[in-house]
Amino acid sequence: MKKNDLVKVQIEDMGVGGEGIGKVDGFTLFIKDAVIGDMVEARIMKVKKNYGYARLIKVCRPSQHRMEPVCPYARKCGGCQLQELSYEKQLEFKENKVRGNLLHIGGVPDELLSRAMEPIAGMKYGFRYRNKAQFPVGVDKEGKLMTGFYAGRTHSIISNTDCAVGVPVNKEIRECILDFMEEYGIRAYNEEQHNGLVRHILTRCGFRTKEIMVCLVINGETLPYSEVLAERLSQIRGMTSITVSVNKEKTNVIMGPQIRPVWGQTYITDFIGDVKYQISPLSFYQVNPVQTEQLYGVALEYAGLTGQETVWDLYCGIGTISLFLARRAKWVYGVEIVPQAIHDARENARINGIKNAEFYTGRAEDVLPEYYRRYEKEHPGEKAYADVIVVDPPRKGCDETLLRTMADMRPERIVYVSCDSATMARDVKYLREEGYEVERVRAVDMFPQTVSVETVVMLSHKKPDSVINVKVEFGEGEGKVPLDNIAKRAAAYKPKERVTYKMIKEYIEAKYGFKVHTAYIAEVKRELGLPMYDASNAEEELKQLRKHPTAEKAEAIKDALKHFEVI
Repeated sequence: MKKNDLVKVQIEDMGVGGEGIGKVDGFTLFIKDAVIGDMVEARIMKVKKNYGYARLIKVCRPSQHRMEPVCPYARKCGGCQLQELSYEKQLEFKENKVRGNLLHIGGVPDELLSRAMEPIAGMKYGFRYRNKAQFPVGVDKEGKLMTGFYAGRTHSIISNTDCAVGVPVNKEIRECILDFMEEYGIRAYNEEQHNGLVRHILTRCGFRTKEIMVCLVINGETLPYSEVLAERLSQIRGMTSITVSVNKEKTNVIMGPQIRPVWGQTYITDFIGDVKYQISPLSFYQVNPVQTEQLYGVALEYAGLTGQETVWDLYCGIGTISLFLARRAKWVYGVEIVPQAIHDARENARINGIKNAEFYTGRAEDVLPEYYRRYEKEHPGEKAYADVIVVDPPRKGCDETLLRTMADMRPERIVYVSCDSATMARDVKYLREEGYEVERVRAVDMFPQTVSVETVVMLSHKKPDSVINVKVEFGEGEGKVPLDNIAKRAAAYKPKERVTYKMIKEYIEAKYGFKVHTAYIAEVKRELGLPMYDASNAEEELKQLRKHPTAEKAEAIKDALKHFEVI
């Protein structure tokens, strides 16, 4: 099998990125835009040792699960990966993805998973659900202004003002802004030259309130003729907030730290259940309001609150889950690193009349351990109280320090809400080793037409079924246990020294005479399904750069892992 070969492939499975997977003479190929059940013709583009990547040329025999995409730009756009797959099969794919990660990465036994996993919560209609969108602004080859989404893995804009998963009013908003920019000669931002003014258009829409927010991200201090644009946009029914976000940095980060009002309020309001929230341009707020109620409902059910519990909600954002929990808990502590989010959380508690919720600004991996250390010092012998811990971390999952503290605090239940089931499964494995077990699991399809899926896992602290009192006498003589034997057994069961990336790098340099990058070690560990707690930065780097080690360095890394008995 070599590059540029034209092959026919039967698609038998799908990868985590939604790509079709098939084999030709035992050689595995990953083919984007092919769906399970297709017979396709593809051209091989890249060949690895045991697998390769191919580009879809044509579908020779379509799968019974293949659908005509609703959006004509589905293949080009990087937003939707599964529009050509029936929704029923999308849900099956996502459920299997969660199950596979818990099984293979989390080490959860298959029999236990069969009992714990509940049916995925899907939608009746998987389009027009996104209440938030961020659209880059640019120019096409003819110099005409355009906006849309980036093509997959690029910063090339696919011009499209009507996204099929976004709310319909986005089309009217974006066309109004493009017409305004054209009429007043306002230039789009150019990434390469770092000039031009308008970088992105952000929109948010309240599901229950129908309030609309527009925020223009600009490479400058002010937006010329902003009063004219405000007058035009304000004619759109539901328009409540028009702002600008100042971002003059040469960066891929979309929003700037400064939000300046142009017209109306600097926020909109919406409801999840009967809880009201104020949402600013910088707020984290789930993009699918219908499924958010399902997601938080599952989290609340798994928390098992009776009104007497103390709950910690880590990575709480603007208090969306915290305030849901506070209605059923004795007290809720929320932790979030973004100061504006904590300000919004406190304001949201106030407008809902919720007085049993307290919020802290800081990294969860700093705040909770510090609270635990201080409590242990001030109250020796007492438990640093938490009946339930709810954690909803970013895609990279939890820091090991945080997991360690959670386990030490010994809450009755840990409810883990995740947008990445692979890192969630890694953290579940850690918690299982610390005395917790998976009791319930449910996936919630927050993002139809994409490969992303939210998951809620409930872990309970394992307790002994019974207690047996055993009397042991130490010393020499019949019926006594020699102290030397205890020392020997203790040495035998002594935990192994933690193997760090630094140790691996030093071993390789000493033995092979060359250095390896931390990201290369992380890549090899990820391929082997090993956790990467001490190199989350390397994992993030890999997601961006995707640099693979040479075969020689990969073998050296594997040798080091064997030397330190990691594998």
